[in-house]
Amino acid sequence: MKQFLAPAALLSAALTLPSLALAQAPTTPPPTQTQADQATSYPQPAVAAPTFFLKDGKLPLNADASRYVKFTLLNQVWMRYNESNPGSTVGGYNAPTTYDIGIRRFRIQFYGQLTDRVFVYSQIGLNNLSYNADRKSGGTPGASQSGTGGFFLHDAVAEYAIVKNKLSFGAGLGAWNGLARYAFSSAGTIMGLDLPTLEEATNDVNDQFGRKLSMYLKGKLGKLDYRVAISDPLLYQKAAGFVATPGPNASFALTPPKPQYQGYFSYQLKDQESNLTPYSAGTYLGKKAVFNIGAGFVVQPEAVWYTQGSPTNVQTKAMQQYAVDVFYDAPLATGPDAASVSLYAAALHYDFGPGYLRGGAAMNPATGTSNPGTNTIGGFGNAFPEYGTGNSVYTQLGYKFKDNLVGSSTFMPYVAYQHSRYARLSDDVNFYDAGVNWLVTGHTSKFTLSYQNRPYFITRASDGLNVVDSRRGAVILQYQVYFN
Repeated sequence: MKQFLAPAALLSAALTLPSLALAQAPTTPPPTQTQADQATSYPQPAVAAPTFFLKDGKLPLNADASRYVKFTLLNQVWMRYNESNPGSTVGGYNAPTTYDIGIRRFRIQFYGQLTDRVFVYSQIGLNNLSYNADRKSGGTPGASQSGTGGFFLHDAVAEYAIVKNKLSFGAGLGAWNGLARYAFSSAGTIMGLDLPTLEEATNDVNDQFGRKLSMYLKGKLGKLDYRVAISDPLLYQKAAGFVATPGPNASFALTPPKPQYQGYFSYQLKDQESNLTPYSAGTYLGKKAVFNIGAGFVVQPEAVWYTQGSPTNVQTKAMQQYAVDVFYDAPLATGPDAASVSLYAAALHYDFGPGYLRGGAAMNPATGTSNPGTNTIGGFGNAFPEYGTGNSVYTQLGYKFKDNLVGSSTFMPYVAYQHSRYARLSDDVNFYDAGVNWLVTGHTSKFTLSYQNRPYFITRASDGLNVVDSRRGAVILQYQVYFN
């Protein structure tokens, strides 16, 4: 800890960036579209404007539509077959395989530019509404589940532009997070089936589905896009499956949380991306030529605790997360219907304290396990050890064929891969996802067929090591409709 740069000093240095560069930075107009707007825009046929009209999907509040309000809708439906982890149960009954239909995400966004300097953003929705979710309300998920199936507030942020486009201040519940590009994904423009949830490192642990109560600064200085924030973490006692007492393997502390410091900096070498909202596009489907190099961090003092020594002493430790990433998304030719490629890669270092490990399980189709308590490290349903103290690499690659390949639609096959080496595991984590998008109308209407393959870990009785015992797969068909 003594060798670690104080978080407050790190944040203070980051906050000086705007004032140092205001004089040199070229003047560029503030964004009027989100990254999702830019990724889903299509030429529209010329029609006479009605008396009551929308411009770019916005309801104008003045003559030139520089002040406006807008709302969007997103629905992602999963139809899935899953090979369950050994011992998985549904309602207390063995379930070696499951078939389910669920709402992976449903979102309603409402936001607007109310004055030249005042912007407001809000989002409500639900996640993971499947056959085993609590009905009509949020409820509490199982320890290996993420999300509740209930309708809840995702974002509520108010923002003021101090120096237009260069420096804005905002506060509220939102995703102006640090670390990496997809710690704040645009859900409606995901390249493959799902976003890299690995980068949402504290999802529903001490935040609200990746959103945090924060005050932040954001802006653009030439080609540098930056965001820095101080967040007030949510109480860990409210998290599903929280660990009530410290042990030799670190867990989040139940003590009043210290502030969390975070930032993300992206140098945008080609087309500039919008920073109107925090969410990063998965792919622009060839509508922009983007090449970014980014780096970020998240630090929270005394966030975790664990026991050590004899007699046992409780030790506290800072949570530290660091990442570097690269994003390339561009057409391969100059024609309007050109094929395009999308590439993303990230290297991440997570320090949650000694022995920390947490499973991930998107819309878990199981509800429990019949395995003994001494052998539950692999989780149930579709869980696997997604997060832990150690290092990870995540990468994804997609190729979009030319537009209008089949009628007015086209296809985009993709592959994605997570490799993690966590201190508590003797074997590495390797997670694979491969599939194809049928882009009926871009991101507005698309089908995604995916095959996922994950490791199943056990604690080996002979030596107590946590090793891969077998692998399990899932086949998922998603249909997305996105009004944006």
